[in-house]
Amino acid sequence: MLTVISGGQTGADRAALEAAIATGTPYAGWCPKGGWAEDMSEPPGLLTLYPNLRETPSAKPEQRTDWNVRDSDALIVFVGEGGLDVSQGTRRAVRYAESLGKPVGIVSLAEPDIETRTAKFLSSFEGKPVCVAGPRESESPGLQAGALCVLQPVLAALAS
Repeated sequence: MLTVISGGQTGADRAALEAAIATGTPYAGWCPKGGWAEDMSEPPGLLTLYPNLRETPSAKPEQRTDWNVRDSDALIVFVGEGGLDVSQGTRRAVRYAESLGKPVGIVSLAEPDIETRTAKFLSSFEGKPVCVAGPRESESPGLQAGALCVLQPVLAALAS
């Protein structure tokens, strides 16, 4: 079984954690100091919902992004209508993963075969940590619900 790595920000990150918990998939990851997310700005923030996350020394989300990519064997990115263009942080994650030579999968919620593509990408990392990322919900409204609808059945199938 793979381990989902996520920083817990709204959007794809949060969908990954929710899908992992719902399917019994292990999860881990880094969040900014104080557990900051755009909808949980006061400490302990995300740590109340996701106790397996650890705080970075910095409150800046860039460190969280870098450390989650660093600690994973691959990166899968979920995007909505605006693609990567809507999120500087998501583009940063992709660039960093590529600079480290890690496999990167970018899947759009608009793709008709998104579940198949997601399952194929994730199944090749059995027993390994995979970072799940994407724009924040405020940058790509509906991404969290859409990514959860894809990830939950895929993770359930991979766990069985």
